[in-house]
Amino acid sequence: MSWESSAVYYQLINKKVKEKLGGFHSCKSIMVTVDFAEIEALQHQDHWDELDKMMVASALQLEAAGADIVILCTNTMHLSSPAITKAISIPFLHIAEATGLVVSEQNLKKVALLGTKWTMEKDFYKKYLSDNFGIEVIVPPLAERDLIHRIIFDELVQGQIKAESRTIFKKIINQLVTSGAEGIILGCTEIPLLISAKDASIPVFDTTAIHAEKAVEWALS
Repeated sequence: MSWESSAVYYQLINKKVKEKLGGFHSCKSIMVTVDFAEIEALQHQDHWDELDKMMVASALQLEAAGADIVILCTNTMHLSSPAITKAISIPFLHIAEATGLVVSEQNLKKVALLGTKWTMEKDFYKKYLSDNFGIEVIVPPLAERDLIHRIIFDELVQGQIKAESRTIFKKIINQLVTSGAEGIILGCTEIPLLISAKDASIPVFDTTAIHAEKAVEWALS
């Protein structure tokens, strides 16, 4: 939902298209961006019905403009995916579907999920991975969830990348490894701005990159 991660999606998608098709190829795409201040305010007021309407309106804009498929470039707002898929007549690639496919390829059965408090605490993401891929999902304790949420909203969506916040994330990741996590899902499209594979001793799944690349593969197929 922030323009920072939207820019990364745009770059990754076009790089993947060039990699797949070569030459001068780039991705034909239509992007609807939002005023993140409106989204953030409604999220923290728990006005999810209003957010559903906003996400549906954006998806319908894409369909009306001629899109063949839709992706939602965020993890948290996949809370609105049932409303979106009900409203549009073109395919929608769920970010947890893309992530689950990649996690399953590595035969992992227990992963840790990092993201906003809503992504970590609500069932829409964890249940999707459990129901569709048989993957057990664990999250950090409450205090650590609050820390992650604060860093996402106070720093990452503002484009601030701080070394001390990276240290906090790495400590949390190490605790999750001790708790049996076989992989770490970066379940917020802003977290990869701060954390990468080199920051963990187990596989790290960058949902931004995974979603963007799977969308290209899906579109080209």
